Order: sequence, then C-alpha cells, then structure tokens
Amino acid sequence: MSINTPEELAGMKAAGQVVRRMLEAMKAGVRSGVTTHDLDEIGAQVMREAGARSAPELVYQFPGTSCISVNQEIVHGIPGDRKLRAGDVLKLDVTIEKDGFMADACETVIVGRDSVDEAPHGLGADLASCARRAFNAALVAARAGNRVADIGAAVEAEVKRSGFHVIRELCGHGIGRTIHEKPSVPNYADPYAKTLLTEGLVITIEPIIASKSAKAYLASDGWTMRTSDRGLAAHHEHTMMITKNEPLLLTA
Repeated sequence: MSINTPEELAGMKAAGQVVRRMLEAMKAGVRSGVTTHDLDEIGAQVMREAGARSAPELVYQFPGTSCISVNQEIVHGIPGDRKLRAGDVLKLDVTIEKDGFMADACETVIVGRDSVDEAPHGLGADLASCARRAFNAALVAARAGNRVADIGAAVEAEVKRSGFHVIRELCGHGIGRTIHEKPSVPNYADPYAKTLLTEGLVITIEPIIASKSAKAYLASDGWTMRTSDRGLAAHHEHTMMITKNEPLLLTA
C-alpha cells in the first residue's frame, strides 16, 4: 500500500508495534527445552491482548499464529512439539492484522542453554549477523527515487562478500491491507525489478540467506521451505515506509 493520510500512518504504526511486542515476548521465552508451539503461544497471547489477528492464518489458513523455522528450515515453519536445543538457529517470523492494517517482521536468534542473551558464536551466529548487515545495507538504497533492484543489489553484495547465498525464490514485498502486495522486493540484483520507490510506499525488506547454497525445496507439510543441502538459513525483516531520506521502520 501507499500511505497517504495521517490515519493510515497511525494504523500501520499500531500494527507494527504489535509485531514488535510479540517478537520481544517470544525472544524472551527462547531457551533450550522450549517448544516452537510454546513460543507461538507466547506471541499469540500478546496478539490477542492487542486486539490483533494472525495474518498468515487469516489470509492463507496457516496452521499457527506465527511462522517459526529452525536450522535448515528457511521460512514458514509450523509451530509444534519440537524442543529447541542450544545452538539452534531460530527464525521468528510474525505478521499480524490490526484494524485493517498488516505488518510483518522476522528476527533470527541463536538458542542459548539458558537464554537468548548468551553470546552467540559459530556458523549460525555468523549467518544471522550477515542477514542483519545485508538488511542495513539495503536500507541505504531504500529511498524514494531509487528502484526495487537497488535494494536487491545491496543485499546480494553484502551476502556474497560474507561467503553466503541468497535464496532467490523468497523475497520482500509490498504490504498494508494484505500480506503480499506489489511490488516484489528481490534479494538479488534483478534487472527486471524496475519498480520505482515512491514516498509513502510500504514494503518489507527481508534478506533470506543460507550457508551452503541457494537451493531450497518445499517440505512435505506443504508450508515449510528448507535448504536442499541441509545448510543453515537466516532471515531478517522489517516493514517500512519509503521516504526521501531514511525509510521509517514500522516494526522497529
């Protein structure tokens, strides 16, 4: 969507802050032995108290409140009875609807033995850090007057420089009145991504990357995307409004 009125901006900000509160509550609950269903319930409680609804469930009949993916699972993991272990690479992907507006964000965290606050290290932590750096690089390109392709080029350059791989089948997108709106926002230098970024446009930027290769497949559950070579995956995402200067992060 494109934000044209103060009321629309207020609505998008309110949706974005529900997403932020859900993510913070879920992150606080991360520790060894917790199940992905436990984390989903933590987020769902915050969501219900805010008078919001799960957008994936509402739009796509997703069997959970939020998408929670672990290690080789890239995106759209279904919350269940899987218990987390120290070192797991955990993607918490939250999208909600509130009062007709939708917002979407994802963070990758490394599971510690007792809490997410333990200093992460190793390949998973390096991958998560790269996804954040690629996101920050893309913010520089996310200005009115630039094109969607500029965002993808910035993401791809940082990911390649770090020795990792962009999952090309998955990308950012417009958002606002529903989850996936135009334009698509690829994470690579796509010469066909010529859409002009305009003031007020609401999009997500979301580097989705893997450690071994860019190959992915849809699991037998019909939802979860996984790496084909059992490489680890990371994902970092915010919903934002494009301006002439820095974009306004609505889920920060």
